[in-house]
Formats: sequence, C-alpha cells, structure tokens
Amino acid sequence: MIEKYREAGRIAKNVMEFGLKLIKVDASYLDIVESIEKRIHELGAKPAFPVNISINNIGAHDTADLNDSRVLKEGDLVKLDIGVHVDGYIADMARTVSLGSEDEEMIKVAERALKEAIKNMIPGNNVSTVSSIIEDTIKDSCFRPIVNLTGHGLDRYDLHAKLEFPNVRTNINYELKEGDVFALEPFVTNGAGMVKETNKVLIYRLISESPTRMRESRKILAMARNYSGLPFSKRWIASGISPVKLNLILKQLVDNGSLYEYPVLREADNGNIAQAEDTVVVRDRPEVIT
Repeated sequence: MIEKYREAGRIAKNVMEFGLKLIKVDASYLDIVESIEKRIHELGAKPAFPVNISINNIGAHDTADLNDSRVLKEGDLVKLDIGVHVDGYIADMARTVSLGSEDEEMIKVAERALKEAIKNMIPGNNVSTVSSIIEDTIKDSCFRPIVNLTGHGLDRYDLHAKLEFPNVRTNINYELKEGDVFALEPFVTNGAGMVKETNKVLIYRLISESPTRMRESRKILAMARNYSGLPFSKRWIASGISPVKLNLILKQLVDNGSLYEYPVLREADNGNIAQAEDTVVVRDRPEVIT
C-alpha cells in the first residue's frame, strides 16, 4: 500500500514540475489542464480528480470547461492543484504561481504554513495542534486562513477520507497515528477568510445510481462508474452529447441524488487566495510523498 502512495507521489511531483512550466501569460486553461492530465496517464497513473486551475479570488474546483476559451493574464495569481492515483492510492499537491501579481508574500506564507504543519505530523499529536500551527503562522504574517477550506485524510479511492484537517483552530481531537495519510493544504487570503459557492459547476462525483429512464443519463452514469467514486470533469464524459444536453442531464442526476456537484468557490470578499499542498504520511519523521 505505502509503495503505491509513494509511486503516486513520485508521479505527482513529476507532473507538477511539468505543469508549472505551462503556467504562463496567454496560456489557455484547456491546453494546460489537458496536457497535465495526459502526462499523468503517460506516466502510468490516473488523475484522482480533474486538474484544478484557480486564479486570484477563486479558491477551488475550477477546471477547464468544454471548449474553454479562458487564458491566463498578466497579474494573475494561479493555483495549480493536481491529484494522481495508482490503483486508488492518492497523492494530492498544489502550488501557487504569480504572473506578476502583488501577492508573492502570500505565496510564501502559504508555503511556510505548510512546512510548519508537516513538521508536526507525528504520532500522538492532535489535529487541533497542527491546525493551530497553521492558523498562527498565517495570522502572524497579517493574512487570514480560509476557514471553510481544509486539508483532508486520504484512503484508497477516497479523496476526503477519515476527517477534515482545518486551517484554523478546531475542536477535532483526533490523535494522529503512524501511517495515517493526509493532504495538508493551507489557504491564505487578504480577504474575509471564507469562500462561497458560485453558480458554476465543472466537477462531479458519483454517489449513487438512482433509476433513470433517459438513455443519455444511463450513459453518463456508466461513464461515471469508470472513476470509482473519485471526482470527474464534464470534459471527461462529454463524448457524443451536446453541451446544452449534457448540462441538463447533469442537473437531473444531481437532483435525483446520483451525482454530487462541486461548485467553483470564490473568496467571500473577493480577496486573492494562495494555496500550498502536500501529501504527508504520519511518522516520527513525517514522510512527504509529493
């Protein structure tokens, strides 16, 4: 098991290095995302979720849409979040890049908070202890943590296993155990310190299979099964279905409880957000696999 986590981590690091080189002014969301996802497959793994590109005040869950025409611009603060799995064992990592924004210090603070948290991922420590370290590191630098974006446990084919790992003080008193695997991801902002859902949804996850009469709906559910309960993108299931019809089918499947949707999240006060994330195995000397 641990070797599969390590292999996923090695591939994730390789792919992140590759992906960061694509983050340039005028680069298109679609080209970046599809190039990274293709690279994951070429290296013998699969995406654990659609590659996320979240800029400026967007915190999470943004990826390239079908025929997406968006491009990166001068002054953007770009968060690249990549998940890789090998036989269901997941490595999750994220980095933030400035394309001439004025938020370089925010990036450094996110990275510092992550580094300090990792040092304390040892057996016997509580989640609450590590969360407090993340919060204090961020606030000591005059920024705010995002209170409703968290790190998370990882398990086989389970991107959010065990429990959440908040970036602020918490009453979660779970005691870390040898071999626990967590994705730690401090989010740092100069805004309100909270994200809100937008109306935009590009990522989904299969949670059940309620009966449906529509042939196209059954086709979508069949494709969704291929991802073994992990999140997938509209792009991955769009073959042979018009975008308008696809959106209608996805809404129906969310409404009947078959799919879970991940709305794009933005900072509540439109502040910019920086993110740093690594996957860590709890040890006496914490093992960073990404």
